[in-house]
Amino acid sequence: MGGAMTSTETDGTVAAAKAGDETAFAALTARHRRELHVHCYRMLGSFDEAEDVVQEALINAWRGLDTFDGGNFRAWLYRIATNACLDAIRKSERQVPSLRSFAEVPWIQPYPDRLLDEIAPPDGEPHALAVARETIELAFLAVLQMLPPRQRAVLILRDVLGWAAAETATLLDLSVPAANSALQRGRATLRERLPRQRGEWTAAAPSEEERALVRRLIEAHDRGDFASLGELVRDDVRVTMPPEPNCYIGLEHLARHGRIAEEMGEWRAVAVDANRMPAFASYLRRPGDAAFRAFKLDLVHVVDGKAAEFTTFDSHLFPAFGLDTMLEG
Repeated sequence: MGGAMTSTETDGTVAAAKAGDETAFAALTARHRRELHVHCYRMLGSFDEAEDVVQEALINAWRGLDTFDGGNFRAWLYRIATNACLDAIRKSERQVPSLRSFAEVPWIQPYPDRLLDEIAPPDGEPHALAVARETIELAFLAVLQMLPPRQRAVLILRDVLGWAAAETATLLDLSVPAANSALQRGRATLRERLPRQRGEWTAAAPSEEERALVRRLIEAHDRGDFASLGELVRDDVRVTMPPEPNCYIGLEHLARHGRIAEEMGEWRAVAVDANRMPAFASYLRRPGDAAFRAFKLDLVHVVDGKAAEFTTFDSHLFPAFGLDTMLEG
């Protein structure tokens, strides 16, 4: 995403942008676009909505560039993007989930690891490259959607991005005590709702054990050997399919889905990574069709070497994962 600009370079580029140079403005914002997208994704839970909001935020930044009076340009962009997220949440009038399952967050979407890896480090933090698994995993994102919007923003800015209390309060037009109070309430909700093992999520990518399990799942999947999946999953395995409002629990339900899949045609799957979780993308060749066509994406939550939960999405985001929408037979 490019190296950090020096203060002199930034000042000169800002001046050029304020004079109407769109190329200069693009240079100012390009290295921050992916991290802004991930920030909006955490706020909104939706890849597509985050894309729309970032685009809106950058348009607002361009139009309001005269209001930038120097200082931290990155922080200024975060202020605009965060406010755009708060506006989008306000307009959506979404129901706050009680979070018995991801099915209660029908707008949630996956995020490709290949795009997470594009994030440039903040100025002066050359080692801050990795997006930590515990801040992007689906369970964390889903719990964030339970928080009131401003509380959500405070928690993300403080605990995920590491902003100081005063910086966060200024960005959100809050007093420092109000920002700290919102943070404590948000932390309490996370402690109550997130799995106890969250503190162990330190890997920036799936472990080799998780990848090996996914390979075995794919082999069984491609063979149409859905019966053997029972050996690779927990007895209380959960399956959710956002935006479908259902949660299926147990091997019996998984077997039923397997029988339906067998009747649909021939399958081919490839391993991918999403939200720092193991995943696989599936293509289906229906009877009479010559090609395998993009069908679904499964994120796999692994517990003690077995699949504990599948979160199944449609093929809408295959291009974002760098995946073809069709494979030849």
